[in-house]
Amino acid sequence: MIVVMKPGAAEENIRAVVTYIEQNGLTAHLSKGEEVTIIGMVGDKSRLSTENLAIYKDVDRILPVTESYKLSNKKFHPDSSVVKVGNTVIGPDNLTIMAGPCAVETREQLFAIAHAVKKAGATILRGGAYKPRTSPYSFQGLEEEGLRYMQEAKAETGLSTICEVVSMEAIEAAVKYVDMIQIGARNMQNFILLREAGRSGLPVLLKRGLSATIDEWLNAAEYIMSEGNPNVVLCERGIRTFETATRNTLDLSAVPVLREKTHLPVIVDPSHSTGAYKYVPSMAKAAVASGADGLMIEVHNDPAHALSDGPQSLTFEKFESLTKELAPFCTVVGRTFL
Repeated sequence: MIVVMKPGAAEENIRAVVTYIEQNGLTAHLSKGEEVTIIGMVGDKSRLSTENLAIYKDVDRILPVTESYKLSNKKFHPDSSVVKVGNTVIGPDNLTIMAGPCAVETREQLFAIAHAVKKAGATILRGGAYKPRTSPYSFQGLEEEGLRYMQEAKAETGLSTICEVVSMEAIEAAVKYVDMIQIGARNMQNFILLREAGRSGLPVLLKRGLSATIDEWLNAAEYIMSEGNPNVVLCERGIRTFETATRNTLDLSAVPVLREKTHLPVIVDPSHSTGAYKYVPSMAKAAVASGADGLMIEVHNDPAHALSDGPQSLTFEKFESLTKELAPFCTVVGRTFL
C-alpha cells in the first residue's frame, strides 16, 4: 500500500503520516519526487486503519499495491534510480558499459584488457574471480588473487570494478577489493546469498535466472533491498528456451516491461545471451534502442585461448568498433556516451 501526498505537502504532515505508520508496526519508505511525495508501507496492513490515515493533512489518496515486491516497485518510487558504482553512475541519462574478461587469468592479461576497454569507452571493468561453471573440471577462477588484480587495475586505470560472488566467503573477500558485486543467473534465487549481498554495503548487479519470470526476478531484488541496500541493478542475460541457435534467448522485451514495473536500472548482457561474438554487436545496439541503461560485454585479448567463454568474447578491435557504432543509438534514445 502507498500513500500519495498532495503536491507541495508540508514536511510536518509527511512526518506525521510516517509516524502513524511506524507506530502501527509497519515500515515506511519515503520517495520524494519533484512535486509529489509517496510513502510506501511494508508490513501487516491490517494493523492500521486506512480510514484514519486518509484524514491526515495533505494526504491525497491511498493506493493498494498488489505485487509482492514493494521496494523495487515503481509505484513506491516513481523516479528512476541512479546507482553509484565507484567513479561512475548507472542511471537513466547515460549509457554505462561494463567490459572485461569472463575470468581473470593473469595480472598482465587483466591490465591489458582494462586499458583497452577504457580507451574504447567502458567505465566499469568486469572480471570473474569466482567462476561457477557447469563442469566441476572447468577453470573455477583465481578467487582472492583475482580480486587483488582487479583492485590494482582500478588503481592504474581509474575504472570502477565488478566481480561475481558465489558464497558468503566470496562476498567477505570482494568488499575489500571491488566497487560492485554480481549475483549470477545460477544464484538469482539463492535467498541466503541475496540477503548477504544486501548487507555487504556494495551496489549489487542481479542477473536474471535461467528460467526466471520477471516477477520472480524482481522479488529476488527485493531480498537484497529488504536488507537496507537500495543500490540494485538488474541484468537481462538471456533465458533458457527450446531454441539452440544461440546459447540463450535474449529477452529484450524485458527491458520495457521492467521500465513499467520498477525504478531500478536495467542493463543487458549480449555476450552470455548469444554465446557468439558475431551476434554481440547487433544485440548490443538493439538493447540500447530498447531503453537499457547499460551493457555488459565480454572482451579478451586472445579469445581463442581464453580459459572461459572465449567464443562470445570480443577482441579489442571489435569492441572499439562496437562502441563507436553505439553513439547514434544513444543519441536517438537521449543518452550520453563517449
